[in-house]
Amino acid sequence: MANEHGIETRPYVAWDLVNNFMIDVFKAYGVPEADARICADVLLESDRRGIESHGCNRFKPIYLDRIKNGTLKPVTEIEVVKETETTVVIDAHDGMGMVASHKMMEMLIEKAKKYGMAGGTVMNSTHYGIAGYWTTMAEKAGMIGISGTNARPSVAPTWGVEPMMGTNPFTFTMPTDEEFPFNFDCATSTIQNGKIEFYERMGKPTPSGLVTDNEGNSPTDSGAILKDMRAGKAALLPLGGPGESTGGYKGYGFTTIVEILSAALAGGPYMKALNGKDENGKPCMYHLGHFFFVINPEFFMGLDTFEKTTGGILRDLRNSKKAPGAERIYTAGEKEYLSWLDRKDKGVPVGEAIQKEFIALRDECGLSYKFPFEN
Repeated sequence: MANEHGIETRPYVAWDLVNNFMIDVFKAYGVPEADARICADVLLESDRRGIESHGCNRFKPIYLDRIKNGTLKPVTEIEVVKETETTVVIDAHDGMGMVASHKMMEMLIEKAKKYGMAGGTVMNSTHYGIAGYWTTMAEKAGMIGISGTNARPSVAPTWGVEPMMGTNPFTFTMPTDEEFPFNFDCATSTIQNGKIEFYERMGKPTPSGLVTDNEGNSPTDSGAILKDMRAGKAALLPLGGPGESTGGYKGYGFTTIVEILSAALAGGPYMKALNGKDENGKPCMYHLGHFFFVINPEFFMGLDTFEKTTGGILRDLRNSKKAPGAERIYTAGEKEYLSWLDRKDKGVPVGEAIQKEFIALRDECGLSYKFPFEN
């Protein structure tokens, strides 16, 4: 969190320290070491990219708490339900969505190397972290990655106020001839749940115009929004905002596409069936669905041509005429790259709420870590 001069005021903790700590806590919660390493890396990749809503901020509430309350299995039993030369369907059996997704991308990359394209779905899964992690796996192999996932219902349809669909990211990563890839990783809603959770932890309001309550008002109290959303009394808006005048129907359409691809290709549940509650209102498994596609440019005009053309497009965009007062034009993935350059030698910025969680988890698990913010 920055002060009025834009200077980070939270203490930094070394990447290796946080990584090892997360791995050890995951292991203490029953996650096998190899799986724990994958999960910790996915979470920290969010913080490397400056996407703090999905990094350390979600370590305890989204993963550890769910393991503890029985809505997430620490040991992931991956079952290949159906497979062809270019497709695969995996059942994650309510285990770690990040582990199942890692296996999926490994399989699809190998298929795309041989056949040019590959696609797959994961069913009966759980939160899989930032979608951009999986698409970047394809980019690192010189390919195009596409992914999306459904989630617990929190987004209202255009002209509606009832939470029906998830924040449903629709993510693309593409290789370029630059230092960083084109990485478009965002929700199809105006804001995601994790960002509101982050605002609450920081004691900040949610900007107006991103959420609707049942009366069509736009609340800004972050804590109250989270409570009302859990009670079905508030919902996020699709990209473009309320109604149709600012294009909200476009975000609504993209959200629906992700819901269909995540559920229908895997033959899994959708919308209200993903709310994590049984008929008695008690916590139950989420049974999320994810989809993944990998495209190999070598089967078209070659990787070099693809990278040069993509890089040229991005450079032309950044060098185009700026609006009055604007300092620069960015392309998708650039800010995340700049965040990593700023943080790679500093570490992970850890706010007060997460500091308390880390200390409590360390003591609960009987670990011997000493954090710099304790001095």
